Amino acid sequence: MYGKIRMLMPFVLLLSCSVIEDAGESPLPEARSITLPIPEKTATDNAFAIDLFKTICADENGKNVFVSPTSVSMSLSMALNGAVGETANEMLLALRANAYSTAGINDYNQTLREALLETDPSTKLAIANSIWYREGFPVKRGFLDLNRTHYDAETNELDFSKPDAPTKINDWCARNTGDKIKSIVEQIPDEAMLYLINAVYFKGVWASKFDPELTRKETFHPADGATRQVDMMRQTSNFNYSTDENVARIELPYGNKAFTMILMLPHEGKTIDNALNSLTNESLRGMLDNAQSFNVRLLLPRFKLECKYALEEKTLPAMGMKTPFSPVTADFGGISDVRLHISGVIHKTFVELNEEGTEAAAVTATEVGVTSVGPQAIDFLVDRPFLFVIMERSTGAILFTGKIENP
Repeated sequence: MYGKIRMLMPFVLLLSCSVIEDAGESPLPEARSITLPIPEKTATDNAFAIDLFKTICADENGKNVFVSPTSVSMSLSMALNGAVGETANEMLLALRANAYSTAGINDYNQTLREALLETDPSTKLAIANSIWYREGFPVKRGFLDLNRTHYDAETNELDFSKPDAPTKINDWCARNTGDKIKSIVEQIPDEAMLYLINAVYFKGVWASKFDPELTRKETFHPADGATRQVDMMRQTSNFNYSTDENVARIELPYGNKAFTMILMLPHEGKTIDNALNSLTNESLRGMLDNAQSFNVRLLLPRFKLECKYALEEKTLPAMGMKTPFSPVTADFGGISDVRLHISGVIHKTFVELNEEGTEAAAVTATEVGVTSVGPQAIDFLVDRPFLFVIMERSTGAILFTGKIENP
């Protein structure tokens, strides 16, 4: 039966973060340092994160960009458990993880996921995975078991033909993202056979909050030469700060400082492309390890944006992943004996930054089809295009990357 029809098997990963309620004045628990089974792999994960971000920025020139590399990486890593031969090799290459085995990646992701849940008890963080497959579709038991073991994935056999099937999947997404991602499946086509969903929910506040009463309209200068009035938050406090020939950087931690945001502002006369050129794993690690604390007068715009990217069109092929998208050569024999290929990788994101903290959500949908994803205060006036990265501090693992051309 299944060898005679085209099947779409979307692997969907959701990652969202939002602001928590005021934690009050009680002391926050100390951040817990994370120890990973392959600590050096964080550098390759971050290489993937930065390459993915830069590739999307090149395709979205002049536009705001918000990406969850963790979302894309997790989704592809789950699919990797079913990839074989050159299909797996190219997925590893795109993930910048070709020095590691799939088993090693699974162990690393399992430890990272479990550790992230514990590193900051003052921050609400939940990570959930699920697999939904069409009733009767022959998914290999070993594929399901690997994702249960290493990604704690729920497995659900579902009659996709029933009208309430999309509602069941969407309700799961809403429950696991604080209602930030309420719908990922509008309707299930007859060809759809499998959905893999990963949801990460993050709810935290700035360690040093902005006073809403100090927020007022200021001028922002997009790169196109226009100007616009935006709500500009402000505070003067001690922040880690560093600079190079292209950008100034400032660190804004959340909660007990286990999670942090690094803002990167191009110097006057420099461009957002100069800032992107300065964005490397080494520059981020140097910021976390070596930056000095300064008294900083910070002005930062409030903003909210939503983005959507079809990563299978340009981004992932540009990063070395081509065979998995080919109906002729793709091999996902670890998922099913039915011939499969990836037909789409859709990445949706949402972010809102305000006086309390950062609220964000990301969805990655990978579709697979059968052949037949201190001293005097320093001024830090964010009144022109800038970059930001949200990270776990002890490992340096990147959760989100963003470029704001026009808030």
